[in-house]
Amino acid sequence: MMSTKLNGVVLVVDDSPESLGMLNIALDNQGYTALVALNGAQALAIVDKVQPDIVLLDAVMPHMDGFETCHKLKQQLPNTPIIFMTGLSDVEDIVKGFEAGAIDYVTKPISPDEVIARIKTHIETAKLALSAQDALDHAGNKVFCVNQHGRLSWATPYVHKLIDNIADDVNSPWATIADKLAIWLATDHTQNLQFDCFSSPLNLSYVRQQQDKHLLRITEVKQQKTAEHLQQQLPITKRESEVLFWVSYGKTSWEISQILEMSPRTVNKHLEQIYKKLGVDNRTSAASISIRILDAEN
Repeated sequence: MMSTKLNGVVLVVDDSPESLGMLNIALDNQGYTALVALNGAQALAIVDKVQPDIVLLDAVMPHMDGFETCHKLKQQLPNTPIIFMTGLSDVEDIVKGFEAGAIDYVTKPISPDEVIARIKTHIETAKLALSAQDALDHAGNKVFCVNQHGRLSWATPYVHKLIDNIADDVNSPWATIADKLAIWLATDHTQNLQFDCFSSPLNLSYVRQQQDKHLLRITEVKQQKTAEHLQQQLPITKRESEVLFWVSYGKTSWEISQILEMSPRTVNKHLEQIYKKLGVDNRTSAASISIRILDAEN
Protein backbone atom coordinates (compact mmCIF):
# COMPACT_ATOMS: atom_id res chain seq x y z
CA MET A 1 0.00 0.00 0.00
CA MET A 2 1.31 3.48 -0.84
CA SER A 3 2.09 5.89 1.97
CA THR A 4 -0.06 8.72 0.62
CA LYS A 5 -1.94 10.27 3.53
CA LEU A 6 -4.44 13.12 3.22
CA ASN A 7 -6.14 14.99 6.04
CA GLY A 8 -9.87 14.73 6.69
CA VAL A 9 -10.43 11.92 4.20
CA VAL A 10 -13.59 9.83 4.59
CA LEU A 11 -14.11 6.67 2.55
CA VAL A 12 -17.83 5.99 2.03
CA VAL A 13 -18.72 2.48 0.88
CA ASP A 14 -22.37 2.03 -0.13
CA ASP A 15 -24.17 0.51 -3.09
CA SER A 16 -26.87 3.19 -2.91
CA PRO A 17 -26.12 6.24 -5.12
CA GLU A 18 -28.70 8.21 -3.14
CA SER A 19 -26.90 7.59 0.16
CA LEU A 20 -23.54 8.35 -1.44
CA GLY A 21 -24.81 11.66 -2.82
CA MET A 22 -26.30 12.78 0.50
CA LEU A 23 -23.18 11.86 2.49
CA ASN A 24 -20.87 13.43 -0.09
CA ILE A 25 -22.68 16.77 0.25
CA ALA A 26 -22.72 16.60 4.07
CA LEU A 27 -19.02 15.77 4.25
CA ASP A 28 -18.07 18.44 1.72
CA ASN A 29 -19.99 21.06 3.71
CA GLN A 30 -17.94 20.15 6.80
CA GLY A 31 -14.62 20.38 4.98
CA TYR A 32 -13.97 16.65 4.60
CA THR A 33 -12.77 14.99 1.42
CA ALA A 34 -15.08 12.13 0.47
CA LEU A 35 -13.93 9.07 -1.45
CA VAL A 36 -16.77 6.85 -2.66
CA ALA A 37 -16.96 3.16 -3.44
CA LEU A 38 -20.04 1.23 -4.62
CA ASN A 39 -18.80 -2.11 -3.29
CA GLY A 40 -16.12 -3.80 -1.22
CA ALA A 41 -13.79 -4.46 -4.14
CA GLN A 42 -13.73 -0.77 -5.06
CA ALA A 43 -13.08 0.16 -1.43
CA LEU A 44 -10.07 -2.19 -1.24
CA ALA A 45 -8.71 -0.77 -4.48
CA ILE A 46 -8.99 2.78 -3.12
CA VAL A 47 -7.13 2.06 0.13
CA ASP A 48 -4.30 0.57 -1.90
CA LYS A 49 -3.61 4.13 -3.05
CA VAL A 50 -4.96 6.44 -0.33
CA GLN A 51 -5.27 5.90 3.41
CA PRO A 52 -8.51 7.45 4.71
CA ASP A 53 -8.94 8.84 8.20
CA ILE A 54 -12.19 6.93 8.67
CA VAL A 55 -14.49 4.57 6.76
CA LEU A 56 -18.29 4.66 6.53
CA LEU A 57 -19.35 1.20 5.46
CA ASP A 58 -22.75 -0.12 4.44
CA ALA A 59 -23.45 -3.49 6.05
CA VAL A 60 -25.67 -4.92 3.27
CA MET A 61 -24.08 -4.98 -0.20
CA PRO A 62 -24.14 -7.54 -3.02
CA HIS A 63 -21.22 -9.89 -3.71
CA MET A 64 -18.91 -8.89 -0.81
CA ASP A 65 -21.04 -7.76 2.14
CA GLY A 66 -20.02 -5.14 4.69
CA PHE A 67 -18.78 -7.67 7.25
CA GLU A 68 -16.32 -9.31 4.86
CA THR A 69 -15.29 -5.91 3.49
CA CYS A 70 -14.68 -4.64 7.02
CA HIS A 71 -12.51 -7.64 7.86
CA LYS A 72 -10.36 -7.11 4.76
CA LEU A 73 -10.13 -3.34 5.29
CA LYS A 74 -8.87 -3.85 8.84
CA GLN A 75 -6.06 -6.01 7.50
CA GLN A 76 -4.88 -3.05 5.44
CA LEU A 77 -5.98 -0.27 7.83
CA PRO A 78 -5.53 -1.67 11.36
CA ASN A 79 -5.64 1.78 13.00
CA THR A 80 -8.40 3.35 10.90
CA PRO A 81 -11.85 3.51 12.54
CA ILE A 82 -14.75 1.95 10.61
CA ILE A 83 -18.39 2.93 11.20
CA PHE A 84 -21.12 0.61 9.97
CA MET A 85 -24.21 2.07 8.33
CA THR A 86 -27.02 -0.39 8.72
CA GLY A 87 -30.77 -0.74 8.72
CA LEU A 88 -30.42 -3.99 10.57
CA SER A 89 -31.88 -4.02 14.07
CA ASP A 90 -30.87 -7.57 14.91
CA VAL A 91 -28.38 -7.53 17.79
CA GLU A 92 -26.49 -10.45 16.26
CA ASP A 93 -25.78 -8.44 13.10
CA ILE A 94 -24.56 -5.48 15.14
CA VAL A 95 -22.28 -7.77 17.16
CA LYS A 96 -21.05 -9.32 13.91
CA GLY A 97 -20.06 -5.87 12.72
CA PHE A 98 -18.02 -5.19 15.83
CA GLU A 99 -16.38 -8.60 15.57
CA ALA A 100 -15.37 -7.76 12.00
CA GLY A 101 -13.50 -4.72 13.30
CA ALA A 102 -15.99 -1.85 13.31
CA ILE A 103 -15.76 0.73 16.08
CA ASP A 104 -19.32 2.12 15.86
CA TYR A 105 -22.55 1.96 13.86
CA VAL A 106 -25.35 4.24 12.74
CA THR A 107 -28.78 3.14 11.57
CA LYS A 108 -30.52 4.02 8.33
CA PRO A 109 -32.12 6.29 7.35
CA ILE A 110 -28.90 8.22 7.99
CA SER A 111 -28.92 11.50 9.88
CA PRO A 112 -26.10 13.60 8.37
CA ASP A 113 -25.59 15.58 11.60
CA GLU A 114 -25.24 12.38 13.61
CA VAL A 115 -22.79 10.87 11.12
CA ILE A 116 -20.64 14.02 11.07
CA ALA A 117 -20.54 14.07 14.88
CA ARG A 118 -19.47 10.40 14.99
CA ILE A 119 -16.84 10.97 12.32
CA LYS A 120 -15.32 13.93 14.13
CA THR A 121 -15.15 12.08 17.43
CA HIS A 122 -13.62 8.90 16.04
CA ILE A 123 -11.05 10.71 13.88
CA GLU A 124 -9.85 12.74 16.89
CA THR A 125 -9.74 9.63 19.08
CA ALA A 126 -7.80 7.69 16.45
CA LYS A 127 -5.25 10.49 16.06
CA LEU A 128 -4.75 10.67 19.83
CA ALA A 129 -4.28 6.91 19.97
CA LEU A 130 -1.74 6.97 17.16
CA SER A 131 0.10 9.86 18.79
CA ALA A 132 0.24 7.98 22.08
CA GLN A 133 1.38 4.81 20.33
CA ASP A 134 4.08 6.73 18.49
CA ALA A 135 5.29 8.20 21.74
CA LEU A 136 5.35 4.77 23.37
CA ASP A 137 7.31 3.40 20.43
CA HIS A 138 9.95 6.05 20.97
CA ALA A 139 9.86 6.38 24.72
CA GLY A 140 9.22 2.82 25.84
CA ASN A 141 6.78 2.40 28.69
CA LYS A 142 8.03 5.19 30.96
CA VAL A 143 5.50 7.76 29.78
CA PHE A 144 2.40 9.40 31.19
CA CYS A 145 0.04 12.21 30.22
CA VAL A 146 -1.18 15.18 32.28
CA ASN A 147 -3.37 18.20 31.64
CA GLN A 148 -2.20 21.82 31.91
CA HIS A 149 -2.82 21.74 35.67
CA GLY A 150 -0.47 18.79 36.12
CA ARG A 151 -3.31 16.37 36.81
CA LEU A 152 -2.84 12.82 35.58
CA SER A 153 -4.81 11.79 32.47
CA TRP A 154 -3.23 8.38 31.92
CA ALA A 155 -0.04 6.47 32.60
CA THR A 156 1.46 3.15 31.62
CA PRO A 157 1.39 0.31 34.17
CA TYR A 158 5.16 0.72 34.58
CA VAL A 159 4.74 4.34 35.66
CA HIS A 160 1.95 3.53 38.12
CA LYS A 161 4.09 0.79 39.67
CA LEU A 162 7.16 3.02 39.87
CA ILE A 163 5.26 5.85 41.56
CA ASP A 164 3.68 3.43 44.04
CA ASN A 165 7.11 2.01 44.89
CA ILE A 166 8.83 5.33 45.54
CA ALA A 167 5.86 7.19 47.09
CA ASP A 168 6.08 5.21 50.35
CA ASP A 169 3.62 6.76 52.81
CA VAL A 170 2.44 9.57 50.51
CA ASN A 171 -1.31 9.06 50.19
CA SER A 172 -1.80 11.00 46.94
CA PRO A 173 1.51 11.04 45.06
CA TRP A 174 0.04 12.41 41.83
CA ALA A 175 -1.63 15.28 43.67
CA THR A 176 1.68 15.93 45.45
CA ILE A 177 3.52 16.62 42.19
CA ALA A 178 0.65 18.25 40.26
CA ASP A 179 1.27 21.86 41.32
CA LYS A 180 4.97 21.71 40.51
CA LEU A 181 4.18 20.07 37.18
CA ALA A 182 1.71 22.84 36.32
CA ILE A 183 4.31 25.55 37.01
CA TRP A 184 6.92 23.67 34.96
CA LEU A 185 4.52 23.23 32.02
CA ALA A 186 3.62 26.93 32.10
CA THR A 187 7.27 28.07 32.14
CA ASP A 188 10.40 26.46 30.68
CA HIS A 189 9.78 22.75 30.24
CA THR A 190 12.74 22.38 27.87
CA GLN A 191 14.75 21.63 31.00
CA ASN A 192 14.15 18.37 32.84
CA LEU A 193 12.21 18.50 36.10
CA GLN A 194 13.31 16.57 39.18
CA PHE A 195 11.19 15.69 42.21
CA ASP A 196 12.85 14.86 45.52
CA CYS A 197 9.66 14.40 47.52
CA PHE A 198 9.71 10.59 47.34
CA SER A 199 12.13 7.95 48.55
CA SER A 200 13.99 8.13 45.21
CA PRO A 201 14.38 11.12 42.90
CA LEU A 202 11.99 11.33 39.97
CA ASN A 203 13.36 12.96 36.82
CA LEU A 204 10.96 14.00 34.03
CA SER A 205 11.48 15.17 30.47
CA TYR A 206 8.93 16.75 28.13
CA VAL A 207 7.92 14.71 25.06
CA ARG A 208 5.16 16.61 23.26
CA GLN A 209 1.79 18.37 23.49
CA GLN A 210 -1.40 16.88 22.05
CA GLN A 211 -4.24 19.40 22.17
CA ASP A 212 -4.60 20.26 25.88
CA LYS A 213 -2.59 17.26 27.13
CA HIS A 214 1.13 16.97 27.79
CA LEU A 215 3.09 13.76 27.33
CA LEU A 216 6.00 13.30 29.75
CA ARG A 217 8.73 10.68 30.09
CA ILE A 218 10.43 9.41 33.23
CA THR A 219 14.20 9.45 32.70
CA GLU A 220 16.85 7.73 34.75
CA VAL A 221 18.47 9.76 37.50
CA LYS A 222 22.11 8.83 37.42
CA GLN A 223 23.51 8.26 40.86
CA GLN A 224 26.41 10.54 41.68
CA LYS A 225 29.31 8.20 42.32
CA THR A 226 31.98 8.86 44.93
CA ALA A 227 35.44 7.70 45.93
CA GLU A 228 33.75 4.86 47.79
CA HIS A 229 32.72 3.32 44.45
CA LEU A 230 36.38 3.29 43.39
CA GLN A 231 37.41 1.58 46.60
CA GLN A 232 34.73 -1.06 46.08
CA GLN A 233 35.84 -1.77 42.51
CA LEU A 234 39.62 -1.47 42.83
CA PRO A 235 42.30 -2.97 45.16
CA ILE A 236 43.09 0.36 46.80
CA THR A 237 42.68 1.89 50.25
CA LYS A 238 40.11 4.48 51.27
CA ARG A 239 42.65 7.30 51.11
CA GLU A 240 43.98 6.14 47.77
CA SER A 241 40.45 6.02 46.38
CA GLU A 242 39.94 9.64 47.46
CA VAL A 243 43.13 10.71 45.69
CA LEU A 244 42.20 8.78 42.54
CA PHE A 245 38.68 10.26 42.59
CA TRP A 246 40.03 13.78 42.28
CA VAL A 247 42.66 12.71 39.74
CA SER A 248 39.76 11.62 37.50
CA TYR A 249 38.48 15.21 37.67
CA GLY A 250 41.82 16.54 36.42
CA LYS A 251 42.99 17.97 39.73
CA THR A 252 46.70 18.52 40.26
CA SER A 253 48.56 17.05 43.22
CA TRP A 254 48.59 20.47 44.87
CA GLU A 255 44.82 20.91 44.39
CA ILE A 256 44.18 17.43 45.78
CA SER A 257 46.36 18.20 48.78
CA GLN A 258 44.20 21.24 49.53
CA ILE A 259 40.95 19.30 49.15
CA LEU A 260 42.05 16.32 51.25
CA GLU A 261 44.16 18.37 53.67
CA MET A 262 47.44 16.56 53.13
CA SER A 263 50.78 17.56 51.65
CA PRO A 264 51.44 17.32 47.91
CA ARG A 265 54.23 14.86 48.73
CA THR A 266 51.75 12.54 50.47
CA VAL A 267 49.43 12.77 47.46
CA ASN A 268 52.29 11.68 45.18
CA LYS A 269 53.10 8.75 47.48
CA HIS A 270 49.48 7.63 47.29
CA LEU A 271 49.66 7.94 43.50
CA GLU A 272 52.74 5.72 43.40
CA GLN A 273 50.83 3.01 45.28
CA ILE A 274 47.81 3.46 43.01
CA TYR A 275 49.95 3.03 39.86
CA LYS A 276 51.51 -0.14 41.28
CA LYS A 277 48.17 -1.66 42.32
CA LEU A 278 46.43 -0.83 39.04
CA GLY A 279 49.35 -1.90 36.87
CA VAL A 280 49.77 1.49 35.20
CA ASP A 281 52.65 3.91 35.09
CA ASN A 282 51.11 7.39 34.83
CA ARG A 283 48.33 9.67 36.00
CA THR A 284 46.45 9.58 32.70
CA SER A 285 46.12 5.78 32.70
CA ALA A 286 44.96 5.75 36.32
CA ALA A 287 42.43 8.49 35.60
CA SER A 288 41.10 6.54 32.62
CA ILE A 289 40.38 3.51 34.82
CA SER A 290 38.69 5.72 37.41
CA ILE A 291 36.53 7.51 34.84
CA ARG A 292 35.25 4.22 33.38
CA ILE A 293 34.08 3.15 36.84
CA LEU A 294 32.51 6.51 37.72
CA ASP A 295 30.73 6.81 34.35
CA ALA A 296 29.47 3.22 34.26
CA GLU A 297 25.71 2.62 34.47
CA ASN A 298 24.35 2.26 37.99
